[in-house]
Amino acid sequence: MEIITHQNGNNRIAEVTSGEILIRQADDALQLFMDLYYQDFNGIILHERNITPEFFDLKTGLAGEVLQKCSTYQVRLAIVGDFSGYPGKSLRDFIYESNKGRLVNFLDTVEAAVSKAR
Repeated sequence: MEIITHQNGNNRIAEVTSGEILIRQADDALQLFMDLYYQDFNGIILHERNITPEFFDLKTGLAGEVLQKCSTYQVRLAIVGDFSGYPGKSLRDFIYESNKGRLVNFLDTVEAAVSKAR
């Protein structure tokens, strides 16, 4: 796992990259969020490839659990990737609604994620 630091104004954002899946269950996300919080990051960028595909199947409930952790601990999260390969109107609606807010966003580039962290 590698952490790349981005700065946007006063926001210190951690881009987490890895060659493997980092988030397989909600507790994995919580542990990562807490580790980065204690390193003084106030925003996190995760790549879609580092999250289990079950996250994007809303029936599993994993996305809801992870987003609940973001809400509870006020973690600003951007997930970067190409989400067009995932079937289902529900996921598209979920991404659309998430992107209306500032807490969790699904974006196509790291640059978009960094600029959103204002």
